[in-house]
Amino acid sequence: MEEKSLSTLEYTKILKSLSECAKNDDAKTMAEELKPSSDFREVERALAETDAAVTMSLKFGSPEILRVEPVDGAIKRLDVGGALSAAELLNVARLLKCIRNLKRYTKEQTGVLEEYFSELVSAKPIEDEINRAIVSEDEIADAASPALANVRRKMKNAGAKIKDSLDSMVRSGHYQKFLMDNIVTMRNNRYVVPVKAEHRSEVPGIVHDMSASGSTVFIEPSSVVNANNELHELEIKEKAEIEKVLYELSNKVAEISEQVKYNYETLILIDFIFAKAKLALDMKAVCPKLNTDGKIKIVKGRHPLIDKSKIVPIDVRLGDDFDVLVVTGPNTGGKTVVLKTIGLFCIMTQAGLHIPANDESEMPVFDDIFADIGDEQSIEQSLSTFSSHMKNIVHIVENAGPNSLVLFDELGAGTDPVEGAALATAIIESIRLIGAKIVATTHYSELKLYALSTDGIENASCEFDVETLSPTYKLLIGVPGKSNAFAISKKLGLPDSIIERSKEKLSDENIKFEDVLGSIEENRVSAQKAREEQERMRREIEQLKDELQREREKIDKKKDKIYDNARAKAEKIIKQAQEDTERMLEEIKQLQKEKRNKEAVRAMEEVRKELKLKEKSNVRPKNRRSGGVKSNVNLNTLKLGSNVLIIDLNDKGTVLSINKDNQTAVIQVGIMKITAKISNLVVLEDEKGSKPESYVAPKRSTGINTAMSGKTEVDLRGMTIGEAELEVDKFLDESVLSGLSEVSLIHGKGTGALRAGIHEYLRHHPHVRKYRLGRFGEGDIGVTIVELK
Repeated sequence: MEEKSLSTLEYTKILKSLSECAKNDDAKTMAEELKPSSDFREVERALAETDAAVTMSLKFGSPEILRVEPVDGAIKRLDVGGALSAAELLNVARLLKCIRNLKRYTKEQTGVLEEYFSELVSAKPIEDEINRAIVSEDEIADAASPALANVRRKMKNAGAKIKDSLDSMVRSGHYQKFLMDNIVTMRNNRYVVPVKAEHRSEVPGIVHDMSASGSTVFIEPSSVVNANNELHELEIKEKAEIEKVLYELSNKVAEISEQVKYNYETLILIDFIFAKAKLALDMKAVCPKLNTDGKIKIVKGRHPLIDKSKIVPIDVRLGDDFDVLVVTGPNTGGKTVVLKTIGLFCIMTQAGLHIPANDESEMPVFDDIFADIGDEQSIEQSLSTFSSHMKNIVHIVENAGPNSLVLFDELGAGTDPVEGAALATAIIESIRLIGAKIVATTHYSELKLYALSTDGIENASCEFDVETLSPTYKLLIGVPGKSNAFAISKKLGLPDSIIERSKEKLSDENIKFEDVLGSIEENRVSAQKAREEQERMRREIEQLKDELQREREKIDKKKDKIYDNARAKAEKIIKQAQEDTERMLEEIKQLQKEKRNKEAVRAMEEVRKELKLKEKSNVRPKNRRSGGVKSNVNLNTLKLGSNVLIIDLNDKGTVLSINKDNQTAVIQVGIMKITAKISNLVVLEDEKGSKPESYVAPKRSTGINTAMSGKTEVDLRGMTIGEAELEVDKFLDESVLSGLSEVSLIHGKGTGALRAGIHEYLRHHPHVRKYRLGRFGEGDIGVTIVELK
């Protein structure tokens, strides 16, 4: 790409704006030296990188890229075993921090930029060590090394000792009259006091400096010379320790020098790419679609160097059904802006930059772009405007190729109009035969006719408003421009007689041609107005549709709100009803529990009384005597496991053990174990353990029903959780009264809801020690085994 064309199309101004978007000097240099490429793949890659950076900036915000100085010099010094300065080490730490920020910035996939970000390598331990050791370019931290901290502590103590000694001197009455001021200061890194010049002999010591006027000498008193010498030695040690710290840090950086160098180069590249993205966002630019058939399609293109508030977007196409575009119109009507916009957009695209247009825009990749724009008259070469332009045209004709874009501004101007028009036509024909794309601006009617009569050449014009006598800067493809000289002259007040005489001097062909152009323009304006009216109506319809949609959404929101309110109220009522029901059930359970507890207490009291009576007596109570029943067993005939009747108690049970010494046996009666004399027992012969036929059991009443029956399980299947809780509460009370230590609750497997509700109830029940699900043979998860307190 020729430098002259880049300069003519003001590409360098774009590069200046791009440079300002970069953070680092090397990235700014890359921006300033950016050249457009003629390689399709390179252009495609560069545009994709810019587009990826724009996408990431919009999604995550711009990356935090720190300003880092170049590291090439530092790396070279490390390669030969040298040490870095504090400033260079801090720069490396800043680079490593920047790399760490970029790694954190790209947690997600970054498309075509992935290869750059993935190769970055952070080194936080070295970064932290540098920052911990170096406070600034001029200060090393005490914590950099134990030896440095020790030296500095000694320096502080030595300095304080010297200063205390000198402070005592300047405060003493003897020396105050010799001093210019009662202060202690420093000269040549040694503590001194300011002494009046005429009394310098009164203060023995070494003179280190003198004031400009000569009235004050700065003397290091003899009393602190040795101390100052010691302090100076400590300062030398401090310097040595600092150099040692810097050398050790430099060695650690040297171990990753290649990594640091690559990180820096990649950082500069990323900085440059995101500078392109920032420029695109600032210009509200888009990534144009690339094509390989040389087609230019600019939709709503805006020249990036013109004030955004004044620019009028243009639509331009070239290379589809025509490859030459002839643009006509008045001076200052925007023709040159059209040329520069087309040329600059092509250059920006081939440099990998987005263009300020709509995303429907398409651009090709040209081998060369030639531009002959503006008045380049050369005083030094004594060339006229025509000669200057012709020199450029000769160069273009000699160098343009099939894949070139050629831009001519006022082609053929600066000479005789007839010859100029003929020359312009011939130049266009010659370059067109080469296969190049051409955009030319002109005032010549001959070129308008040439475009109208030649296939592959199209007219275009920059619109001019005769009423306001000002250009609108709109580009109209397919419409040749009208000169408007007569209309403008009449509007400005030129007498009609002069205008009429002017028209008489025109040839019939010219008059007809201008009339045709006028008719075309009138038809175009009418069609434009019709389109604008149609567009206005379309917008109104869209606006009405939007308003209706908004109203519908409002109604839907109101319906949803009413529904939500009603549902909330219903849920509140249901919740309140549930709470009331739960409260009532709790009250009922409490009342039932209190009632059962009272009955149980009474029953237990009766049982206790009866048991006490049984324990005290080995004979039957009178009211319980079994008439006609006598013992039929002795020590030799009684066997373990025999079913027996205890005559005194009128209860039957099973023999658990026999005590031959005291002639007694332990009998299991229900849940109780009773010791009875063998002579008080009757062996029951039948298998069912029935009493003898002559035995008639008297009626008993203890206040206990199922509690004394030894029931060890309850079936809760088919019950609700509330019903089951009442049944479980009742059953556990009875089981405790019966003296049971373990019972089973049968709830079934099902959905598990009943089991969960029962377990939640058992968790807080006062009779329950612990509970578990049944094991194999116990009912599995359909049964809960409860251990009672």
